[in-house]
Amino acid sequence: MTIRTRLTLLFLLLVASIMLLFSVSIYYLFDQFREDEFQQRLENKASAVLRGEASSRTNMLGGTPPLFEEQIAVFDLNGRFIFRNGVSKPVITSDLIRQVQTLGQAKFSEDGQELLGLRFRNKNDKPLLVFVSGYDHFGFSKLQRLRQILLFGWLCSLVIVGIAGWVFATDTIRPVSLIIDQVNAISATSIHNRLRIGAQRDELSKLAYTFNNMLSRLEEAFVAQKSFVSHASHELRTPLTVMMGQIEVTLMQSRTKAEYETTLLAVLDEVKRMNNLVSGLLELARVNSDTSTLPFKPVRIDELLWQARGNLLHKSPSYQVQIDFQNLPDREEDLTIMAEESLLQTAFQNLMENGCKYSSNESVLVQISFQTGQIQLMFIDRGFGIPEADLPHVFNPFYRAKETIGIEGHGIGLALTHRIIAIHQGQIWIDSQKGKGTTIYVTFALQETVGKYENSPVTPHRTFI
Repeated sequence: MTIRTRLTLLFLLLVASIMLLFSVSIYYLFDQFREDEFQQRLENKASAVLRGEASSRTNMLGGTPPLFEEQIAVFDLNGRFIFRNGVSKPVITSDLIRQVQTLGQAKFSEDGQELLGLRFRNKNDKPLLVFVSGYDHFGFSKLQRLRQILLFGWLCSLVIVGIAGWVFATDTIRPVSLIIDQVNAISATSIHNRLRIGAQRDELSKLAYTFNNMLSRLEEAFVAQKSFVSHASHELRTPLTVMMGQIEVTLMQSRTKAEYETTLLAVLDEVKRMNNLVSGLLELARVNSDTSTLPFKPVRIDELLWQARGNLLHKSPSYQVQIDFQNLPDREEDLTIMAEESLLQTAFQNLMENGCKYSSNESVLVQISFQTGQIQLMFIDRGFGIPEADLPHVFNPFYRAKETIGIEGHGIGLALTHRIIAIHQGQIWIDSQKGKGTTIYVTFALQETVGKYENSPVTPHRTFI
């Protein structure tokens, strides 16, 4: 069942129920009014009988207009019959007589015939029991006519309400149909298209606005993926092309043993570059996958820094890494965070390697400071710095500033580090001045304060997670 049909049926059911309740209420109230009015006529007839009491039968009937199927009966206080006009229907029983004797009034109805019994005193102050009955022919005919009008009006209103409900539902879901048509027109080649947001700021406009925001995020991810694939393909193709060229040149003619060794060493260097690139890509894919499966455990920040320093110096003995504790915490727990040890060590090693790689003296200073609820690390180098225009892009995969083109690297390290810090609910930003050096800040909130720094303000010339 479509939404349009469902809305129409719901609208029809709701309005029909309200109108039915309204019609039944009118019918019930009119029936009560008819009954009260006829009872008043019976009471007036009984009073008129006593006022016109005489020896003749004509005077005994009183001067009020006669009732349809009218019957009158008069009894004394002891229940002895005095006078009757016609055959009483319904039958006046001893229980009705006793009720009038006791309460002064009795009402009874049978097959539409209504009876009223009253206790009066005549002009001689003699108590009498008067019973008047009749059939409210005009009242019931009006009630029947009202019932027909209400039923016919209710059925006709159902048709009108059904048509109005269909038109209402069609108009209501028209914006949804427009959204569906616009969404169906969006594909991978037209992901830049956006839904048109109407002037009315209703829920559907909010839905379109939310969907546009989702499209923007998907477009960014789509463009980033295309850029990633393009850059990765280029980075992988370059060493392959170099190796292919060296091998083809070597095979053009016979070479000496030394020349073959030179070629093989050059090919080996390119293979190492490819191996480093593939390793970086695998690490980047790993940290961008489901992080819920990562084995987090308590680790000490200082131990990870020393391990990263040792691995880097073993790889590049010419590098210089100095670790400085500005203030030591009183508790050992203030040095411990929940982390995936190998990933966080990789992040620290990347930051140390970048500091040494882009410094003329191949050195970096790592400072650790402890504040209330957080640990802050600073990786300081005295290199040529990062231009301000490049700062917003340094964490993008394969992005490299113009000043670093001649230095070996693929532009994966900072992107990988950025993601690792984000996984550990940390923050990372860069302060850099061209020609003076770069400082990379990394902060981790202790476990009891995780989430406290999520809304930190963005500082100028800094890039936050």
